Amino acid sequence: MSILDTTPYHGITLYSHHNDYHSHSVRLVLAEKNITYRLILIDEDEHEDLTQLNPYATLPTLIDPQVKLFNTNIINEYLDERYRQQRLYADAPAERAEQRQFLWRIEQDWFKLADILLRHPDSLDEQQHKEAHTELTDTLTSLSPLFQHYHYFMSEQFSILDCTLAPMLLRLQQMQIDISPKHSKGLLLYCKRLFNRDSFKRSLTQVEQRYFAKVLKQYQG
Repeated sequence: MSILDTTPYHGITLYSHHNDYHSHSVRLVLAEKNITYRLILIDEDEHEDLTQLNPYATLPTLIDPQVKLFNTNIINEYLDERYRQQRLYADAPAERAEQRQFLWRIEQDWFKLADILLRHPDSLDEQQHKEAHTELTDTLTSLSPLFQHYHYFMSEQFSILDCTLAPMLLRLQQMQIDISPKHSKGLLLYCKRLFNRDSFKRSLTQVEQRYFAKVLKQYQG
């Protein structure tokens, strides 16, 4: 049975995983900008059906009447350009380029490690997992003071960088990364600000709400 919904719909449709930080990032952008959309949640064994929309059969995939997109950063930038409220990218070219460069660095330096740590146990390389765990833990700990300089990541304003980082940071415990209050106070306070944001709460699927209930409770208040 195909997962593709052929019901006429003239707005945005987002094909998203139930619990995945890439899909979660797009849902957070949509929630932050208060965009109405249709959400279709996809299980692991249903990805191949997406090839009718996306040649890579990856999530997230966004369908708009005028365009089909399947790269997280491209989707998020498109949404910010089309829906001008609550701007997440800077207007000034230099600042915007700097944000894009930060996004690239986050993908290269953090997401590649996170993807290893969140990999299904059946395809897990234990040595690779151990090295990724050590590297990501050390990186986050060493950069924790950076999160004390600004209210949000490298800015006093909530931005696309926060929409990108927040879903991964929610999954640190799932990656068995323990952030010490003694050595990473800045990062912990940053997480608290993000996780208590109304848009972040609305961006969670029911699966994520249940799965991360204990983690989110730690950051309440």
